[in-house]
Amino acid sequence: MSDWLEGALLIVGAVFLLAASIGVTRMPDLFTRMQCATKASTLGIGCILLSVALSMEDLGLAIRAILTIFFFLLTAPVAAHMIARAAYFVGVPLWEKTLVDELRGHYDPQTHRLAGGGDAESTAGGGKRVPGP
Repeated sequence: MSDWLEGALLIVGAVFLLAASIGVTRMPDLFTRMQCATKASTLGIGCILLSVALSMEDLGLAIRAILTIFFFLLTAPVAAHMIARAAYFVGVPLWEKTLVDELRGHYDPQTHRLAGGGDAESTAGGGKRVPGP
């Protein structure tokens, strides 16, 4: 039973990593590529390391594998957020078919602070429509 579970986790992890790599190459802009790279790869790495933790007969190695999973779960979203924020500040263009830029008009480029809601320009949906081509 354990061998089947370990094998299934390896296959699921490999599929997630494959999906992440395909997404990185196929998505149109930096922001959507980062979504694929962080979410799918974190799940893939998590499944593979969980399989390693189950297959190890050494408790120390299993604990390290599980701690590595938690490290990925904690750091990947934060790193992606910081990279996306920096990319938005330096003006990395959105995909031309992007419908809503929720941050437009809410960031002060001088202080890099996010303006709170409640101003006259904020909308109920939280963003402004990007002008079409």
